[in-house]
Amino acid sequence: MYYRWVTFLVSGLLFLSCSQAEQEKDREALLEVEGKFLYRDQVDAVIPPNVSAADSIQIAGSYIRRWVTDVLLYETAKRNVDDKAAIERLLDEYRKAMTIHQYQQKLIQQRLPKDVSEEELQRFYEQYSDQFVIREPYVKGLLLVVPAGSPSMGEVRGWVRSGNEKAVENIEKYSIKNALDYQYFYDRWMSYSELQKRIPVQPDDLNGSFIEVSDSARHYLLKMKEIQRSGQPEPFEIARPKITEIILNKLKSDFISGFEDELYNDAVQNGTITFFNE
Repeated sequence: MYYRWVTFLVSGLLFLSCSQAEQEKDREALLEVEGKFLYRDQVDAVIPPNVSAADSIQIAGSYIRRWVTDVLLYETAKRNVDDKAAIERLLDEYRKAMTIHQYQQKLIQQRLPKDVSEEELQRFYEQYSDQFVIREPYVKGLLLVVPAGSPSMGEVRGWVRSGNEKAVENIEKYSIKNALDYQYFYDRWMSYSELQKRIPVQPDDLNGSFIEVSDSARHYLLKMKEIQRSGQPEPFEIARPKITEIILNKLKSDFISGFEDELYNDAVQNGTITFFNE
């Protein structure tokens, strides 16, 4: 049982003296130092399930040593730091900032919408699309990768070039037995960097609507339904999450600013603030 070893470790780490600190009666204490108690359930909580006894001992020992060291460092520092008032001021500022932040977040959750309408997203995109410029091409299309020497390549080539509903159905059936990779992305944009991981193409190759390349082991066929080139506005579908975040952050900022103004003006009007004449 690793707790026997823990008890031995605790004894070796420090000499436990009698203390006036009060131990929680419903918890089993493993050690006490500088009036602080370490309880068995705290150690239990850091030990993952299904670990070996040796690992449990190591984890428990490391945690106990770190816990004791932190207590000793903190208590020693408290006795030796001179400018305690400065620390208290910092703590007060931090406590105030965290309290205000928590209250603001609560107000935001209660009073602001969680989502932005599609119309508002579209308006923002149309107005500021020049600020969402892509640095690499994006493609919508269909990619089929088959082993070199695969059967019926003439027919398959025709399906991929066509890309219509019936052709796609034939490609999907063919890909079950023959494809090394099949990607249908007519409904989403694929970046050039993602595409290049699947087919050996260069940006200059993305000029037509159909690409066919081969190497010693594979044959690649790419049908491009749409292409957005580098330097052009980012497709709306890709820019959408960023636009949503921008709009929501602006709403939050405006709400907090307005709430602060309202709070101040109400305090002036109802006499909460007392102004003293100079």
